[in-house]
Amino acid sequence: MATVNLGRIKPIFRGAYSGSTAYVVDDIVTSGNETYICIQAHGAGTQAVTQTSYWTKLAAKGADGTNGTDVGTTITTQGDILYRDGSGLQRLAKGTAGQALKMNTAANAPEWGTISSDFVKLATGNMTGSSVSIDGHYTSDYDLYKLVIMNVRNDGANRQLRWQFNTGGSALTAANYRFAQRGIYTQSNHSSNNLEAASYAASYFGTSWDLSTGNDRGSPIYDPLDTTNQKFMRYSFGIDVQDASYFASGFGHGYYNGNGSSAFSGITLFPQAGNFAGGIWKLYGIKG
Repeated sequence: MATVNLGRIKPIFRGAYSGSTAYVVDDIVTSGNETYICIQAHGAGTQAVTQTSYWTKLAAKGADGTNGTDVGTTITTQGDILYRDGSGLQRLAKGTAGQALKMNTAANAPEWGTISSDFVKLATGNMTGSSVSIDGHYTSDYDLYKLVIMNVRNDGANRQLRWQFNTGGSALTAANYRFAQRGIYTQSNHSSNNLEAASYAASYFGTSWDLSTGNDRGSPIYDPLDTTNQKFMRYSFGIDVQDASYFASGFGHGYYNGNGSSAFSGITLFPQAGNFAGGIWKLYGIKG
């Protein structure tokens, strides 16, 4: 029976093109990130893929550069983001710590920006040592701040929690604090009594009850960066003094008389004596 030569049944991939290799019809090679198929057999020599009598291009790559598809040359740094503008692919360089991705004002491209909201937690920390300075967190984004203190404890009994404003990172210790506060407490025998304290020239704000376990206190601080008016704060507290079997709750309001033209940088908390034995604080910024 006669033999019929059907030739090559399917194309054969030969890898990267080499001028020292002989090729036959339907060989497939790659060259310059593109793909070619042999249409005329030839030996090793000068029949490069650019010679259209021998090779036909099967697949072409896109254009290099920021307007093409070569992503590796568009984004160059760890953290970069690739996006498309009106003409092609573009690189958005990585942002800085704490920034969030958002749309620009024209709403046609992404950009990095500082996180901002009407109510944001700015910082938090522990109540340790003889004093705690919460400083350097005020910004022009907010004119009202909320300081929350939870589970604050002292290493001794009958010691008040006290507060001072900071300016330039240091506590103001002059006798210029004016405040008034009032509350009520109840004891294990169900009796109740009023508690109050006030001063027109103290060197601190002072809550009118001692530190113990289970103290929760909150304080709005008003416009501390203002350079025209006095700086006010309002505070409230609830205290479960377990070792003495009473519970107290109250509130107060005060301000620092003087330094109206100076911006305040923070607040310092300290016990009447001794050291803090525990607790945490959290500072929030609130937009007016």
